Amino acid sequence: MPRGRARVRPRLKPRSLAIAVSVPVVLVGAYVLARETSTFSIRSVTVSGGTPALQAQVQAALEPIVGKSLLAFDGAAAVRRVEALPAVVSARYDRAFPHTLRIAVVPERPVAVVRRGKENWLVSARGRAIEQIHAHTRLGLPRIWIPTAAPIAAGEFLAPGDGGVATSVLSLAAGFPARFTAAAFAHGQVTLRLRSGVELRLGEPVDVRLKLAVARRALRVLPPGSTYLDVAVPQRPVAGADPQLSGKG
Repeated sequence: MPRGRARVRPRLKPRSLAIAVSVPVVLVGAYVLARETSTFSIRSVTVSGGTPALQAQVQAALEPIVGKSLLAFDGAAAVRRVEALPAVVSARYDRAFPHTLRIAVVPERPVAVVRRGKENWLVSARGRAIEQIHAHTRLGLPRIWIPTAAPIAAGEFLAPGDGGVATSVLSLAAGFPARFTAAAFAHGQVTLRLRSGVELRLGEPVDVRLKLAVARRALRVLPPGSTYLDVAVPQRPVAGADPQLSGKG
């Protein structure tokens, strides 16, 4: 470019300038209008994951947001509302325009029934009390006995000494070939009772997966008449007959 010649910048025509200014204004206005009107109001909530009963609970929990705009509703608050349900681990949502809110939940996994006096509570792998149930239901799950004074409520987590440790151990035992009928944590020691009547002694709640793996192999060659298998020291499993355990199922 020759020296002394000024650079000339192209100028927007008045009409082009008006369009450039008005388009964002229109878009913002349309967004605000959609937020404040029924254009994208929530008319249905669909839930995936969990049982039909849990899905119904989620829909009931989100009933207050029906009618609100998909654009304006508080998604984080909706997730918190769902995750507060005792049977839900986590939740996520998706807007399905124009009128549907989709919720996907990860349910709690029941691993035991906690007995507190005459009460029976379904408890998850995380040690969370899901709900109170009838005594003769969920017979396939092991029982854990806790003191009648121990606190327990739907949605709350069990204290370590009041079923929390026992449920944590059971959560690690998923896939174990033998069925457990009871679990206990007392005096720092974990014991699991098998359906066969054999008591599996794990000792302190450490290296649980290793101890269970050792127990899996040891049970295959358990001497006849054995009433307990002790894998507290997994390198030296011990089996034997305890007269106090004879006749217990």
